[in-house]
Amino acid sequence: MSARSDSTSDHSTNHSSNTAGADGLTGSVGIVTPQTFHFAEPLTLECNRTLPAFDLIVETYGTLNSDKSNAILICHALSGSHHAAGFHSDDDKKAGWWDNMIGPNKAIDTNRFYVVCLNNIGSCFGSTGPTTINPDSISDGGEPQVYGPDFPLVTIKDWVKTQAMLSDRLGIEVWHAVVGGSMGGMQAMQWSVDYPERLKRCVVIASTPKLSAQNIAFNEVARQSILSDPDFKDGHYLQAGTYPRRGLILARMVGHITYLTDDAMKAKFGRDLKSGKFMYGYDVEFQVESYLRYQGERFSENFDANTYLLMTKALDYFDPTRDYPSSSALEAEESLESSIGASVKADASKDELEETLADSADVEDIDTTNEQELSALKAAFAHTQCQYLIVSFTTDWRFAPERSQEIVDALMATGKPVSYINVDAPHGHDSFLFDIPRYMGAVKGFLTAPFISDATLTKSQMKKSQPKKSPIKNTQSEDSRQNSQPSTGARS
Repeated sequence: MSARSDSTSDHSTNHSSNTAGADGLTGSVGIVTPQTFHFAEPLTLECNRTLPAFDLIVETYGTLNSDKSNAILICHALSGSHHAAGFHSDDDKKAGWWDNMIGPNKAIDTNRFYVVCLNNIGSCFGSTGPTTINPDSISDGGEPQVYGPDFPLVTIKDWVKTQAMLSDRLGIEVWHAVVGGSMGGMQAMQWSVDYPERLKRCVVIASTPKLSAQNIAFNEVARQSILSDPDFKDGHYLQAGTYPRRGLILARMVGHITYLTDDAMKAKFGRDLKSGKFMYGYDVEFQVESYLRYQGERFSENFDANTYLLMTKALDYFDPTRDYPSSSALEAEESLESSIGASVKADASKDELEETLADSADVEDIDTTNEQELSALKAAFAHTQCQYLIVSFTTDWRFAPERSQEIVDALMATGKPVSYINVDAPHGHDSFLFDIPRYMGAVKGFLTAPFISDATLTKSQMKKSQPKKSPIKNTQSEDSRQNSQPSTGARS
C-alpha cells in the first residue's frame, strides 16, 4: 500500500505494469498496487452525521496525459472494490472484477485512457467503513475499536461527493467518462446530475433510475437474514468474537438468485441431484442447492455483514429525482390543497371531507405512474451536459430493460444526446460482468467517438430528441451466447 495522498508522487505516472498477468495472460494491466488517499477535512453526509476524516483506497491503470483529459472513473457495485483490473502479485490467481473490460486494447483501453477505480466509503476493502478504526474510540482513551454498526448510513450522493473530492486531489477537472454497472451505474448517473460540468460521457450499465418495491423487498429479506442471526450481536460481532456467517450466507443466496435467470439456472443445474438419488433429508440434494451454498459460503469469507447492510440501504435510498420535484408533482400538490381548502370553505360535511381525504390517496398514487416518473427524471436531467450510453440486457429481471428505457425516455425528452443498446444475453443481471462482444464493442465505440457538444447538435438532431417513446433496440448476437466469459463478480 502506498503512502497517503498528502505525500504521494505524481499521479500522472502509470501505477500498473503492462506486462502479462499473474498467470501469463496477455492483455492485462499486469501487477497493480493500491494507493491510500487520506482526506483530513470533515465529511458531512446526507444523514447529517459527519466523518472527521476518511481514507479512500484507489487503483489506477494507464497513464494520465499532460492536460488530464483522458481520465475515466470506474464506479463499483455492491460487492465490488477498487480492484477492477490486473493482479496484486505474481502469485495472484484472481484478476480484478472487471478485468475483461479494462486493459490494453480492451473496451476501456489503458493504452489510451487513464482509469481510476476506488473503494467507496462504507465498504470493507480498505476505505473508511465499518471495519476501520473509529477515531472516537481513540479520543476516549480506550482501546481502538472499529466503527462496526456505529458507522453512519451513506448514500449514492455521498459516494459521488467523495469521488469528486478524489478528482480534485488528482487534479482532474473533467472526466472523459464516468462508467459503472448496476449500483455503479447509479453512481455514474448521479455524477451527471450533481456535477454536470465535470464529465463528458456517462455510461450506465444494467442499472435503474430507482429501486422498485420488489427490489427493496429482496434487500430487506437479505438484511433480516443478517439481523436475525444470533451471532450478529447488534452489529458488534467483531468485538464479541463472533460473526453472523449464517445470516450473510442466506443474504447472498437470496441476492444471487436475483442475478441469474430461470433459463440459465435450468440450463446449468436443471433438477440434477448431487448424488443421483433422493436422500430424504434436509442436507444438499439438488445441484442448485450446492451451488447457492457454495456462493454464500465464499461470500461470507470475504465480505462484512455491516457493510452489506449499509450497501443495500444505499441502493434503496437512491433516487436522483429527490432534489428535483417534477411539474406534475407540484400541480398534484396544488390540486390537492385546493380541493381540501374548497371542502373546508364550504363547511363540508364529515362524509364529504372523508371522501376528499380518500381522494387524496388516489392523488398520491400519481407518484407511481409512468408520467410522473418521466416528469421527475426530466427535471433531474434538465441541466446535465454529458453524452450518455445506456446499456441493458434482455434477460436482466433485477433491473429490467424497461427501467433503462425510463432513463432513455427522460433524456430524449430533455434533448440530451443518448445512445441505447439492449444486449441479448442469457446471463441475467450478471451479464454486465461478461465479455460479450457487442456489449464491449458498444462501450469502446462510445468512449472513443468524438464528443458532441450542445453547440454541434443540429436542429434535426434536436428535433429527433424531442419527447417520444424510443424503441428498445435489441442487439441479437450469437457472440453473446458463445465465448462470453464473466469477470470475477461485483454484483448489484
